[in-house]
Amino acid sequence: MFSGLIERMGTVAAIESDAAGGVRLRVALPDELRGEVRPKDSVAVNGVCLTVTEAEDGAASFDVIPETLSRSTLGGLQRGEAVNVELALRVGDRIGGHFVYGHVDTAVRILAREREGQGERVTFELPPQLAAFVCEKAFVSLDGVSLTVAGMAPNAFTVALIPETLRRTTLGARHAGDRVNLEVDPLARYAAGAIDVHANGVASDELAWAYEI
Repeated sequence: MFSGLIERMGTVAAIESDAAGGVRLRVALPDELRGEVRPKDSVAVNGVCLTVTEAEDGAASFDVIPETLSRSTLGGLQRGEAVNVELALRVGDRIGGHFVYGHVDTAVRILAREREGQGERVTFELPPQLAAFVCEKAFVSLDGVSLTVAGMAPNAFTVALIPETLRRTTLGARHAGDRVNLEVDPLARYAAGAIDVHANGVASDELAWAYEI
């Protein structure tokens, strides 16, 4: 579980394909995170939750499987490229963003970006199959960054980026045509799933267990 508040960026130290169709990714960590990451830890890299397989010499290694490659931009990373890095939340941490699972839905293109006040307004494509989960003032995660939807358009949505986000994350260096990882708000997914189940005639008492906390 992550918050989508990116405080640090890492650098791709190596990325190598393997015979099984996946890749081996190695990320050099910023000084502040060295010593904080251990094997089996969950780390979000550009919004994708990955498991650390090795952690040494100030870097962390990950096995990225074909399913992850098919849904994200990780397979297109280049050595030396900056990536957003977030460690998993600990019990008691403040959550200033929203709950981010790191289970990326798909990669979407940036359609346009323009200056707006001190920051920028950026427009992203919205695949039809995800339209039900995105609405104005809802949350999305883009390359792991927790953002609020500022506006909607047919097959697209916009977010407003503040200077801090532009400076501290990879979104500041993205251009129109670039692709980023999109994860919709998991709460929206659960709500839509519950509505869909009810609409298909499932009795409410059969779902009662899902709401007993």
